[in-house]
This record gives sequence, structure tokens and C-alpha cells, in this order.
Amino acid sequence: MPACLIAVAVPVPSLGRLSYRVPPELPRPAVGARVTVPLGARQVTGIVLAVEVPDEGHALKDVVAVLDSEAFLPPDVVALALWVADYYLAGPGAALSVAVPPHGLTGRTDAFKTARRVAITPAGLDLLAADEAGAQALVPGGRRMSDVQRLTLRAATSVPDGVSLAELDARGGARSAVARLRTAGLLSVRTVRVERDPFVDGRHMAVVAAVEGRRLTDEQAAAFETLSALVDAQRFAPVLLHGVTGSGKTELYLRLAERTRSAGRQALVLVPEIALTPQVAALFRSRFGDRVAIQHSALAEGERHDQWHRIQSGEVDVIVGTRSAVFAPCARLGLLIVDEEHDSSYKQDETPRYHGRDVAVVRARAAGAVVILGSATPALETYANARAGRYQLVRLARRVLDRPLADVRLVNMRDAMAEAGGEVIVSDPLREALQLRLERREQAMILLNRRGYAAAMLCRQCGHSLECPQCSVSLAIHRRRSGPGADSADRRHWTARCHYCNYSRGVPSTCPQCAAPYLEHVGIGTDRVEAELRAQFPEIRLARVDRDTVRRRGSLVRLLERFARRELDVLVGTQMIAKGHDFPDVTLVGVISADVGLGLADFRAAERTFQLLTQVAGRAGRGERRGEAIIQTLYPTHYSITLARTHDYETFYEKEAAYRHAMRYPPQVAMINVVVKGRSYDEAMQGAHVLAAAVRSDASNTLIVMGPAPAPLARLRGDYRAQFFLKGTHRTAMGQAVRRALEVHPDVARRATLDVDPLTML
Repeated sequence: MPACLIAVAVPVPSLGRLSYRVPPELPRPAVGARVTVPLGARQVTGIVLAVEVPDEGHALKDVVAVLDSEAFLPPDVVALALWVADYYLAGPGAALSVAVPPHGLTGRTDAFKTARRVAITPAGLDLLAADEAGAQALVPGGRRMSDVQRLTLRAATSVPDGVSLAELDARGGARSAVARLRTAGLLSVRTVRVERDPFVDGRHMAVVAAVEGRRLTDEQAAAFETLSALVDAQRFAPVLLHGVTGSGKTELYLRLAERTRSAGRQALVLVPEIALTPQVAALFRSRFGDRVAIQHSALAEGERHDQWHRIQSGEVDVIVGTRSAVFAPCARLGLLIVDEEHDSSYKQDETPRYHGRDVAVVRARAAGAVVILGSATPALETYANARAGRYQLVRLARRVLDRPLADVRLVNMRDAMAEAGGEVIVSDPLREALQLRLERREQAMILLNRRGYAAAMLCRQCGHSLECPQCSVSLAIHRRRSGPGADSADRRHWTARCHYCNYSRGVPSTCPQCAAPYLEHVGIGTDRVEAELRAQFPEIRLARVDRDTVRRRGSLVRLLERFARRELDVLVGTQMIAKGHDFPDVTLVGVISADVGLGLADFRAAERTFQLLTQVAGRAGRGERRGEAIIQTLYPTHYSITLARTHDYETFYEKEAAYRHAMRYPPQVAMINVVVKGRSYDEAMQGAHVLAAAVRSDASNTLIVMGPAPAPLARLRGDYRAQFFLKGTHRTAMGQAVRRALEVHPDVARRATLDVDPLTML
């Protein structure tokens, strides 16, 4: 067979497609297969993108090895990753690395876990039967069977496919006995694949009530009829399912997945946070048993590897996962569900900076599948697509059983602080409402979207604050020990930490700038709220949910289960508690500060505030008792807060869309954020000016370049940062202009970060 030329993507973010020669002695690889190729002085594993590429006359290096006899990554997943690379201005290797399982690009051809299992042979069964009948049982060589050999033979009959050597050891068997009995032909030993099951110990699946037989409301039934007709048609259909919190969107997801499964196709369900996967996975497992797989980064590498291969083999019908699961190797995809589609967690914050929701739409189109984007507070871009007719709009305007939405009260914290003469963490209305819930044995959730004990530490004399030496931010104050009995006043229990690079240091007793002993905490975090509530309610059963408290694998599931079993009265947490959770005994939601996000220099600040407040208020009153939400704010007249109070999405959309249109922000236009790093401020700014000038000289009149200027986070992890923005109505032209500028200035390109459709301006 003559040599052929192939295009390969290697796991180096800055590199594009590379061409190699497959020598005649190697098999011709398929698109999606893995190959070992030389790259400089080393060898790497890459993915084949195309076979029989044109010969451009260059001397090409030979492929070292073809690792797969057929596609490792399905061709449709390869095509999806290449679309991501093109749209989000990333290298193909960076995009494909998101799609492969652990060890997929390490060169290992087999990362499965195996075990040796011992089974009894027919001769062994005969000998054991004779022994149990009282006959003299002799093993070959004429020796009487020992007690250990007898125990070993019996253990090997305890399960149909044999017993593992580890189980045999636990039962008192001996490896030496196995070896002798195997030599005698009385036992067989074989190596089997052992699946690392993430559901086996409950770490990745919550306990949920039975969900069979729930009757649909009239509104749900109408929505299901519309959606099931789309699923039955087995062709691409994008849908926005706009349903208020508690309207029963999840029940529709379950029924539509069953409809898809009955047609022989698969359903892929995306959730924004790892925190939500245990509950969602449990709901789907309760319906579909072990035909459900999960995919997210909190799984151990072996679990992720095995779950990925279960999906690839077609053993599962439903996949539940976070944003990277959009690349799951589903061969029969018929339904994609993006729950809480508005959530910013669907946007990856490192290269490739893709948005899981938008990639899901592209994948559904290629697969001829239905994609349902579900939310009570849709992203402006999504709702604009629905109003323009690009997405079909299905509404659920009422809660299940016509339960009322939570009553929302606003507390003006300027008045509260003026009356108290200083800082107020828990206002009187919130404290009284919480006291009432504790007396009634009801539950509450308290939200503050900032972790730690304090946002910063400030010197009252000179104004100096503790700052990160690597990033242009103040260090947040954390307690090393929290919970009951922790001493908030003991400075030895505090540490100052950067939430960007994780730099930390002890908290000094005097100001590093002027040596004054007047250091004060500024701003509050979830740890401070926890301490305040424990001080006000000494008998409270409370837990905190943020990144500091749920680091250990499985800790979040255990904590949420304790809350579901009513072993806790109150959850205090960040936005991790604001979405998706369904606790029927929660009748009160408190928001400590609704203004945390409004102060950011970001055009999406009002949208995020409205979404967060509406979502967290929706956690209250999901059972038989009416719910209440109390929102503490310094800006009680801001439209994002007043409209969240009345759950009025339509009016919010109109106001926010008008603002975006006037200021030419998405969805009115498309945007690309270009950030250039440097070892100094001048180096970063100079590189940004060079790229911006190249884009301007190449761009058409439809493209606007804004900047460059120092980034809001002017220094991050030791690098200085400058940025500029592109605005326009033609994303393809914008992307091409940026790519050409990077090609002309490769030295700057290595220091540039590109974010297409950015969700943050930082």
C-alpha cells in the first residue's frame, strides 16, 4: 500500500493542523484515530483530522505508530471540535483535548482497570462435591485436600463469574492454594475488565423521592405534546423552554428522554454546575436504571474514562454532565437538553473558550436532533433568537399545582445601617423571618455570592489594603477554622488569600505600610455570614456551601442529602445553592447583598443580578407552604432588583435589550475580547497596540475596534494585561481579521488570549 498524507491535531494549543506521511508498512488510519507523531525532538499523540490530504511539496515526517484500528473519537465529534476551534479562534488540538477522555492523548492504548478472577472448573466441582458427600477428596499427587484449598474452591463457586483475588484474600483464601489448584486443573484464573462505577457508593448521586406516575398539569401536557412531536420528527429543532421556577421543566425532560429512548436514540442532558449533577443523575437513574452515564470533572480519572467508554460503546441511553459532556461520543443522539441555559458556567474560562449551550445547538443541528434550552431567566441572546423565530418558544407560566411564586421583600440596607449606626449583616426583617422558620421547623437558604470571611483588610489610618503580589486585587480574608466554636476574633485563625492565583499569607497585627494597629475587615463573605448567624442563633443547625467547604470528593452530595433529610435548618452559600435544587421544606430565602455584581464594570451586570435573584427566590415555596424571599440591597430602585422582585422577565428583557441596543452590545452586535499579557505594563500595552492596529488596517467598515486599554484586572498571576474589543455584526469576518493579525505577529500571538462572545469584560 503506498504512503498517504494525513492531517493531525496535536495537544499543543498554539499549533494548527500538521501534515504527516503514513509509511506503507503502517495501516492507514481513519479520521478520529490516534497516531504517534514526531514533534520537534519528542513524540506526541495526536488525532487524525483528514486522510489523503493534498501534497503541498514539503518534506513531511513519518507517523511513528497508528494506535487505533478504527476511529477513537467519532468523526462527528471531531467535526464538532474543529467547528469549536474555528469559531472560538483556538487551535484544533486545544479543542480536541476537551473531547477526549483521561489518558486519551497520553499514548496509552489501554487505560482500563483490570482484575484477576478465580473460577472453579468442572473437575473442581466434582472434587468439591465428592468432599461434601464424605468421600475422600484427593488433589493430584494423591494428597488430601487442605482446609485452605477447600475454602478456596468453595469461594470460587460463590458468584457465577468467579471471585476476585482480593475477595478471596478477604475470605481467608491463599494465593499459594490458588496456584496449586490452578496447576491441578481445578481452578481457572482470567483477567477481566472492572468498571469504575461512580454511582456505586453514592458520591455522585443524591437520594431523591420516587418520581414515577406524576401527573402533568394542563400547561405541562400542552408543552409535552409540542415537544414530543418535535422529538418524534427526528430532525433538528431548537427550542427555548421558558418556564418559571418550579413549573416542572425537569418532569418534561424525563418524559422526553423516555420518548427519545423508545425511538432508539440517546438523550444528552447538560447542567451548569457539578453541584447539580447528583440530583439530576439520580432522577434519571430512577427512571432508566444503569442506562444512564455521567460526565464531569469531579469524577476520578478512572471513572471518567470508563463512563466515556460506556457512552462510546452505546451501552447507555442518557448522559448527564456539565459543559464538556457536549462532546460525549453519542452515536444515536436524538435529544439535547441544556438546563439553566443562561448560566455563565457553560462558558469555559480557558482555551478553547467555548459556550456549552451554543456548541449544543451546533451539535444538535449536525445530528438532526432536538435541542431544548431551559430556563426561568433566559439569556438575552437566547430570548432574542426566540423572538426572531430562530428558536421555537414554549412557555410554562405557572408552578406545578398552581403553587404561588415566593413573596419577595426588599430591605433598603442604607436605611438599616443608618438606623444601626454601622455595619449590618443580617437585617431585622431577615433575622425575624429566620427566627419564625426555626420555630416552625421549616428550612431556609441564605445567599451571598462571595466566599471568605471578608472581602479585604484595610488600614483605618493610611488606607492601605493587603494586596496580592501577583494580581491587582485585594486579598480576601478567610478563617482557617469555621463552624461551631470557631473564634472569629483570634487573628491566628485567619489567612489572607487571592481568589485568582491562590496566593496566601498570614494576617498581620499591624499595617505593613504605616505600622498602625488599626486593621479592619471590609466587606463580607459567606464565612462571616455563617459566624453571624451562629452568634445570633446558638442552636441553629447550619452548613455552608462554597468552594472552601466542598473541596473533598462527595462532600457536596453528603451535605445536600443532610439538608434534604432535614438534619440542617439553614444552608448558607454562594450561587451554588441558587439554582436547580428542589427542597420542599424551604420556605425562606435570604439574600445578604443583592448588589455584589452590580458594581462590576461589565455590561452584563444587571442581567446576572436579575437572573441570580430570580433563581434564588425560586428555591422558596416549592412544597405545600408558601415561600418568602428577603433581599437586602443598597439599590432598591435598580430595575434588575425591582423586576426580580415581581419575577417579571418580559419587562426586564425590554429594558435591558433597549440599553444593549443603544450601547451596541450583544445581542445587538457580536464581540471578541483580545487580552495581551506581558512581563511589564509597557510590554502588554505595546503588544495590544500592535494587534489592534493590524486588525484595524485589515478590517472592513462593519468592524469597530475599541482600545487597547489596561484590563480591569491589570495584573493576573504575575502577568500584566492589556485588552481591546472588536464589535461587529459579522463574526466570521471579525474572526478572520483577528487570525490574520495573529499570523503577522506570531510573537504577540503567543501572549494573546482570545474570547469570542465574552461573558465577562474582566
